[in-house]
Amino acid sequence: MKLLVVGASYRTAPVAALERLAVPPADLTRTLDRLVAQPYVAEAVLVSTCNRVEVYAAVSGFHGGLGDICAVLAEQAGSPPAALAPHLYVHYDAAAVDHVFRVAAGLDSMVVGEAQILGQLRDAYHFAGGADSAGRLLHELMQQALRVGKRAHAETDIDRAGQSVVTAALDLAADLLHGDLTGRPAMVVGAGAMGSLSVATLSRLGAGPVTVTNRGAARAVRLAESYGATAVPMTDLVEALAAVDVVVAATAATEAVLTRDVVTQALARRDAARGPLVLLDLAVPRDVEAGVAELPGVEVIDIDRMAGVLADGPAAADAAEVGRIVAGEVESFLSWLRGADVAPTVAALRGRADDVVTAELRRLGQRRPDLSDDQRAEVARTVHRVVQRLLHQPTVRVRQLAAEPGGDQYAALLRELFDLEVPQTSPVDTVPDVVATDTDGRASFDAGDVPSTGGAR
Repeated sequence: MKLLVVGASYRTAPVAALERLAVPPADLTRTLDRLVAQPYVAEAVLVSTCNRVEVYAAVSGFHGGLGDICAVLAEQAGSPPAALAPHLYVHYDAAAVDHVFRVAAGLDSMVVGEAQILGQLRDAYHFAGGADSAGRLLHELMQQALRVGKRAHAETDIDRAGQSVVTAALDLAADLLHGDLTGRPAMVVGAGAMGSLSVATLSRLGAGPVTVTNRGAARAVRLAESYGATAVPMTDLVEALAAVDVVVAATAATEAVLTRDVVTQALARRDAARGPLVLLDLAVPRDVEAGVAELPGVEVIDIDRMAGVLADGPAAADAAEVGRIVAGEVESFLSWLRGADVAPTVAALRGRADDVVTAELRRLGQRRPDLSDDQRAEVARTVHRVVQRLLHQPTVRVRQLAAEPGGDQYAALLRELFDLEVPQTSPVDTVPDVVATDTDGRASFDAGDVPSTGGAR
């Protein structure tokens, strides 16, 4: 089996597409059952969050596995597979391991280093285990991914990377307001990971009162209650804006939430003597409409404006260190995987040796009926011992060699030399020509490459 990741995230798909792909908890078992019922999919773990929908699968072939997974995702989204292709990314074999480990370490998150994804991966893994859709390969992958994520947080300050973005933005806001944020009324638009971090940071800095608004009102209420803030409905956005000095916008909306019209209305109700209204736009896509920055009495701080501040900061250094950890862990996992691939060949070789010994002992018994039971037992022990000693060093060595890059050739050589028939549970399967490979080793494809059914067999 080979590893295949097929997914969409905030990097590749608008929120509307992610919402169509998202699998609610009530449908998880059914979707996992659909995945492992496909001809080429043996194991599956499904990760479905507000920022990503990904399938981690053990497949017997690239094209077939890709077609099977895309068919199930298309069914979930209610659209043809070709329509999904522009939003999907594909990671195969070694690149799949790298992607999963990067996700676990927080390197692929909207808030770099956020720890929430680690809990989401753990939940997805446990659910797949309960649904009996994760086998030996995905059990090992997910356990190692969770360990890598924990190691990244324990050995680096990667979990402070997101905090450094919020803190740097609020530091800029304080400069624009000619002082610190103590006692300054503030609002957070959005109740996701970045919104939660923003509320926590504003509270720590002494800003207040703090209000929270979100498209999902219940989530805003829960977040506000956690920090002694106040939740307001999105319908009261204009009034809420007029009452604050600092706004952190961090939603997952596909269109601007703070439009020119909304901000203009808020400014008309606001006392200009309080200084500028500072809008921190930490969302991608942007939450603040482009024309808002042109309004008098408004200062907009967005990701582009902050890029220079954070380029050489601790977040970049921590991310680089986590990248090195991930790279080493990926190679360790691939070594284990290559060693696991040779196991069926070694088992087949030992099985062949046992068959030969059994046949020869039977023949000896026919030729020498005068041998006693003790003599037969001694001969059998001796022959088995000789064969085991002869096979021990070669099988140990082939396992060692198989763990190295290109090690699959040694297993193939054993099969050829001894004419072994090994069940093809670990086929050598390369990415086909129709799949382009990005510079980072990820596989990509055009809409026409995605099969509309189960794929080529």
